[in-house]
Amino acid sequence: MRLTIARKIALAVIAIVILCVGTMAWVTSSNLQRGFIAYLNQMQERDLEQVGELLARRYRTEGDFEWLRGDPRAMREVLGQLTPQIQAEGGPERRRRPQPRDDGYGPPPRRDGPPREAMQPPGARDPMGIGSRLSIFDNQGRPLVGPPDVPSGIARAIVVDGKSVAMMRLRPLRQSGNADANAAGFLREQVRDIVIVAFGMVLVSVLLAFWLARHLLRPVAALRDVTARLARSQFDARAPLLSRDELAELALHVNAMAEALETSERNRRKMLADVAHELRTPLTVIRGEIEALIDGIRTADPQALQSLHAEVLHLNKLVDDLHQLTLADAGDLHFAWQNLDLAALVAPLLERYHARASDAGLALTRSLPALPLNVKGDPGRLTQVIVNLLENSVRYTDAGGQIHVELARDGGEACLVIEDSAPGVPDGQHDAIFDRLYRIDAARSRERGGSGLGLSICKALAEAHGGSIAAARSRLGGVRVTLRLPIANL
Repeated sequence: MRLTIARKIALAVIAIVILCVGTMAWVTSSNLQRGFIAYLNQMQERDLEQVGELLARRYRTEGDFEWLRGDPRAMREVLGQLTPQIQAEGGPERRRRPQPRDDGYGPPPRRDGPPREAMQPPGARDPMGIGSRLSIFDNQGRPLVGPPDVPSGIARAIVVDGKSVAMMRLRPLRQSGNADANAAGFLREQVRDIVIVAFGMVLVSVLLAFWLARHLLRPVAALRDVTARLARSQFDARAPLLSRDELAELALHVNAMAEALETSERNRRKMLADVAHELRTPLTVIRGEIEALIDGIRTADPQALQSLHAEVLHLNKLVDDLHQLTLADAGDLHFAWQNLDLAALVAPLLERYHARASDAGLALTRSLPALPLNVKGDPGRLTQVIVNLLENSVRYTDAGGQIHVELARDGGEACLVIEDSAPGVPDGQHDAIFDRLYRIDAARSRERGGSGLGLSICKALAEAHGGSIAAARSRLGGVRVTLRLPIANL
């Protein structure tokens, strides 16, 4: 039988309950026996005082204890006169004493009828077996009745007229078996009830333990099924929330992981389809140009070769971009880190694009800080990011528009803002333009060039520098792209 977690929990709970209940039952029964024996000994001390009174009366009658020496039957007659202890409710303990004889000592003698022992009330004849444990010694220490050796016990003197005439020693009870049948029976019943209750509690705990284990591990079973489906690439699997404890939090994390895997798988398939489409377009153009040259439809003039060269460059650019994104995902991009002035890096790039913006009918304005903004980065990679952003603005902004570039310090970050005029990006899609191969046909068409990977590369490089990049609506009517990089501590 395989020990599942449910069975382990159930067995652990059962073992703990058995240990606790068994210990409690053992301690309770032991305390009950000790307490009961102590109670019986206390009662026998009182009975011993009554025996002393009876023997003192008989001593006055006989004048000595020679009638008792070596005669257990005489001692049994004395013990037969003991009466049960009666505790009055709310008052002191009362004893029923025997009726005095004509001389005032002891009960009257019987002349006929049943023997004296038969006339004693139940429980009055040697209660709790005092006779077998009682020894009496005279003033010289010689035994009168009972075993001569009593190593320890209860000692009481028999006093007559203020003078000690003998000594009684009673060996105390050590276990319930030495008590009379009624006391021993009562104690056995109590111990038996404790054992029955303990056994019932253990039985109930066994049933509750198995139920509790199944109840607690029901969410685990659901999580096991969900993870098994995820392992089979069924990323639509979700774990139900069956509780509000740590297992529910685990179910939430598993669901989040499944959703992330589903999104990643969906993006992967979309990217493969988009890459295939992007590769197919230049390859189709190249194939058509070559077939036209082979069939003689088109002559191999410089214009035809220039068209083929442009498509090859576009294809090479797409492959290079995909390679860079793959390296970024794998963390294999190499950087030449150094402290540099971001303003000094941006200024010559703006000078370069000023002529291109003018040729496209755009007004390029800038606002750079007078003081240096030092950041830690790779000049080549940061140049690639800024060039991509400027290229997008120049390429996708309608003629007659404007581009504004602003570099400033914002707290502990260097903030580079590039915003342009119309056309812009529809609301709700600004974050999507950083997705791979994403295009908005109204403003990002293939006829204007680009593979749809430039902004994805910018985002990967910005995050590799410990910064961030985001897009929003521009006040000029187009797109506002903000690049943030942490200021270097020199």
